[in-house]
Amino acid sequence: MKIYETSVKRPITTLMIFLAIIVFGVYSFSRLAIDFFPEIELPTISIITPYIGADAASIEKNITKPLEDRLSGVNDLDEIYSTSRDNLSIITLKFIYGTDLNEAANDARNIIDMTMRFLPEDVDRPQILKFSTSQMPVIVYGVQADQNYEGLDKIIENNITNNLNRINGVASVLVRGAPERVVYVEFDPKKLEAYNITLDQVAAVVSRENIDVPVGDIETKDMEYNVTTAGEFISSDEIKNLIVGFQNGKFVKISDIAVVRDSLRDQKTIDRVNESRGVNISIMKQSDANTVQVSRKVKNELEKITKTLPADVKIFPIYDSSENIQNSINNLSETLLFAFIFVSLVIFLFLGKWSSSLIVLVTIPASLISGFIYLFLAKDTLNIISLSAITIAIGMVVDDAIVVLENITKHIERGSTPYEASIYGTNEVWTAVVASTLVILVVFMPLTLLTGITGTIFRSLGWIVSITIAMSIICAITLTPMLSSRLLKSSSLQYQDNNGKKKKKNLWQSTMGVVLDKLDNAYHKSLTYVLKHKTATLLIALAIFVGTMFLVPMLGFEFLPEADQDILRGTIYLQTGGNIDKTAEFVSKLEKTVNERYPEKYILSISAGVPSDQTASLTGTKASNEIQVTLRLKKREERERTVFEIAEDFRQFLDASPEVIKYDISAGGMGGMTNTVDVKIFGYNIDSSLKVASELQYQISKIPGARDVIIDRANDRPTFNIYVDREKAAKLGLNTAMIGSVVRNYITGYTASKYKEEGYEYDVIFRLSDVARKDVEKFKNLMITTPLGTKVCLSEVANIVEETTPLEISHENKQRVITLNAKPEGISLGELGSSINKIIDNASFPEGITAEVGGSYENLTDSFRDLITLLFVAILLVYIVLAAQFESTSMPLIILFALPFAFSGVVLALLITGNTLSVNAMLGAIMLVGIAVKNSIILVDYTNLLRDRGMRLNDAVVLGGRSRLRPILMTATTTFLGMLPMALSTGEGSGTMGTNRYSCYWWISVFYYIITFCSACGLSYLYTIW
Repeated sequence: MKIYETSVKRPITTLMIFLAIIVFGVYSFSRLAIDFFPEIELPTISIITPYIGADAASIEKNITKPLEDRLSGVNDLDEIYSTSRDNLSIITLKFIYGTDLNEAANDARNIIDMTMRFLPEDVDRPQILKFSTSQMPVIVYGVQADQNYEGLDKIIENNITNNLNRINGVASVLVRGAPERVVYVEFDPKKLEAYNITLDQVAAVVSRENIDVPVGDIETKDMEYNVTTAGEFISSDEIKNLIVGFQNGKFVKISDIAVVRDSLRDQKTIDRVNESRGVNISIMKQSDANTVQVSRKVKNELEKITKTLPADVKIFPIYDSSENIQNSINNLSETLLFAFIFVSLVIFLFLGKWSSSLIVLVTIPASLISGFIYLFLAKDTLNIISLSAITIAIGMVVDDAIVVLENITKHIERGSTPYEASIYGTNEVWTAVVASTLVILVVFMPLTLLTGITGTIFRSLGWIVSITIAMSIICAITLTPMLSSRLLKSSSLQYQDNNGKKKKKNLWQSTMGVVLDKLDNAYHKSLTYVLKHKTATLLIALAIFVGTMFLVPMLGFEFLPEADQDILRGTIYLQTGGNIDKTAEFVSKLEKTVNERYPEKYILSISAGVPSDQTASLTGTKASNEIQVTLRLKKREERERTVFEIAEDFRQFLDASPEVIKYDISAGGMGGMTNTVDVKIFGYNIDSSLKVASELQYQISKIPGARDVIIDRANDRPTFNIYVDREKAAKLGLNTAMIGSVVRNYITGYTASKYKEEGYEYDVIFRLSDVARKDVEKFKNLMITTPLGTKVCLSEVANIVEETTPLEISHENKQRVITLNAKPEGISLGELGSSINKIIDNASFPEGITAEVGGSYENLTDSFRDLITLLFVAILLVYIVLAAQFESTSMPLIILFALPFAFSGVVLALLITGNTLSVNAMLGAIMLVGIAVKNSIILVDYTNLLRDRGMRLNDAVVLGGRSRLRPILMTATTTFLGMLPMALSTGEGSGTMGTNRYSCYWWISVFYYIITFCSACGLSYLYTIW
């Protein structure tokens, strides 16, 4: 017994099975996490190595290069990148997609363990980090205070971070810019010399005195006492009175040689929110947590926390990803609802009966629910990609049910009972239905095999559409015949009343029925005419195809379409070498300008300088002259200008600011990602590479449409290099390491002890006085105590030379590299990349210098290469399926004959709408392969049946086209209207699928010509030849 026959004979069983699926689907839906995009876990790990006090060149030589040389042997490594900057080495290992990152991290850890003996002794142990989008902040808050600013770090720790960390779903809370209390002990170098005392001697005294020593227990007759020598400082003033020496008959106290300050740590950063000094709090979620739920819990918790804070402490949001996510999901949900309504109306208009319409519409939830089950089992999220996939599928899942129902209805009209018609009608078409839908599957399934960033983003789209379409087949051959056998009426009951008289025409029969009949007649005449002039028809179609292919270069190419989001980010670079005070002056000017020029402003957050936490600086500013700006705008409906217009105006302000040497402004993009063309200049000699980069920058800037053309490298900064005279130093028992360590302790300072108060620990930092550290002559005359006990001036054993050194040195695959960035404006990413490639091809470089193009342009070319390959694979798979179905190698060619003209529709659609050919548009074109061919099968299959029955060629083609017009018209229209809300939507999230919607939407406008006329002419030619 076949499955459709079983479903008709056992309706309760069939109903219960689908009910169980729906229940499980609803449960799965309720358990899904919500996010903007699928979680993107790039196949990369980063090795972070702090080495405080070292400049970029020293980091490169002593840390980065030894690690790079050994880590380049890790298994499955694709590329290796590194950045050496002051105090920090960052090495990024990029692996082949599919690599087990846990195993790769273990390999890297083992190599690092073996390399540690080649690194400086006082270097911190490298940290290994894996990147995932789940590690990005989901919500960022600003905290401000006036009277309580000095104690804000403890208020944040006790009241905010500790409570937020306890929230289920929160992975970590990162605080930047919080004032930190420390105790500075700042020494006068002349007094140290006068009293013959060194920092090490003072530090030893502090360590011996600032300690509690457990002595033991004393037992008396009635009690037992614990005895402790209580030496820990109870006040920072105690440090001043410590005796550290004896000279000229009196004791020398710390206060005689140093100033003790209980203060805030020196601020080398600027963190401001809405024109006030503030602290940024970033909340990261756990990888499997629901972004919207985590954000909601954080907001609820902060409402409670705010009531416990001092009155002057204010908390407000800077960035909340859940808002964009929720708005996008709501917009796509509305789109999905409208698509369902449109599809329902079309089905009713064509079928004219609610019972028939209901039979088809039931397949929509039954099929789509399987998509939610897949997301739940795959531990994926409900995001704009998965919802877009469901929206795309909604118009296609009814196709099979329509074909089955239409054939069942024909049997009923011929006199069969609904029960018999449901079995016989399904039996006639089920193989064609399965085969035609299999075509859709072989088109979408290869999407699940995509690699790279394109595959990471769109893989779930392939899975969801494939699974829902597969489920629609099951619904069509089980649920549809079962419901038809119960809900449809026999022909006599439909067209006769109880007295056996013919019923009057109802409203549908007298309106829509008449329209469809006239459409049938018009189509019959048109198809007859076309078949008489099939050569001219095909030549016209061919001319259209060739003509549109010549228009392809006019489209332009880009990786992903930009979206008007409500956030603008920028990095501004001032003159290198300027201190944080100079940066603060420009920040004030910047804040004033933003307030005056941008009424669209909602939140302005500014950060500058280098945070003391090196891990926090990975995604933040890297120098005192670097400023990061985050301008959060009002909602799109509340502002007149787009984010792109505001960004352009902001660029004009920066161009007119003499303090600014370069900037990088990001607006739009996919979730904040921007389209850039990167030019990588490789060469060991930095000066030569910079000269080449400057020449290329000048030439690229002249390209119409090139914007923000900058060299992504900070200018060299002034520095004092200490060149030790090794011979003189050795005679005194000194070496370079010893001298460097002493000088670093004097200048940078070091934590000599801890001061405890009310359960908190504060660093006690030893260093030279502020005056001594800023006086070059005093720096040169620093006294160093030798192992022999004598003292020597720094300038006597070393030459101190003022030079310039790089602030940052980058490597790619162990070669030094300087990157030049450019963004397209008014032209596509592909056009800009092509123009830059021509400049590089025509340029001549010095020996040892090479250049190549990368960035988003490289992603674009890689993705297009993969998608074009995928397109041909899809066509080949479709041919294989069709050849197997028709048992013919020539018949599939007729069906595929319409595809080139479908692509003509894509090109025209993109030109008319002003869109570029992006990854999304290519995905839409690939989808067309399945959609177009599926409807062609219906036409060709029935025409073959008529030919087998002995009908003449042209008569069979015309009758086949006419009799299958309505099901083709219905399936095409439901697909068209299913995507129409997505095509017309302008809300958040609608721009991300971008030109994908236009590819499918506008192709429908030439759908009938492709299917009915081209396929009919091709079929006629084939039968004539064979």
